[in-house]
Amino acid sequence: MSEPATRPARSLVVKATSGLDRPEAANQAFTVAAAAVAAGVEVSVWLTGEAAWFAVPGRAAELVLEHAAPLPDLLEAVLAAGTLTVCTQCAARRGITGDDVLPGVRVAGAAVFVEEALRDGAQALVY
Repeated sequence: MSEPATRPARSLVVKATSGLDRPEAANQAFTVAAAAVAAGVEVSVWLTGEAAWFAVPGRAAELVLEHAAPLPDLLEAVLAAGTLTVCTQCAARRGITGDDVLPGVRVAGAAVFVEEALRDGAQALVY
């Protein structure tokens, strides 16, 4: 009897484009990412646009949304078992450097995002 073909590992790449300007979209991106982490999925969250501010200590606590999990808790879940990346250009436009971000957050560019999003088994979502 032959071995069944192994399926590629599934991964989720979430691009968060919203910050305090669109709190529901911002919180939804992190809610989906944290749920995927809890399900054992490999998760990578990319912070672009106004979402870049959430990589800075204390900024996630500024987002308060009724009937939603606190953003700092969701961010912590992603950092504990996933990857959190700030877009290089988005960070530069906001004066955010690698020294300004939470421990475990990386700053990387579009080429890395494309590489992650196009991997076999990857699903990319944009919020």
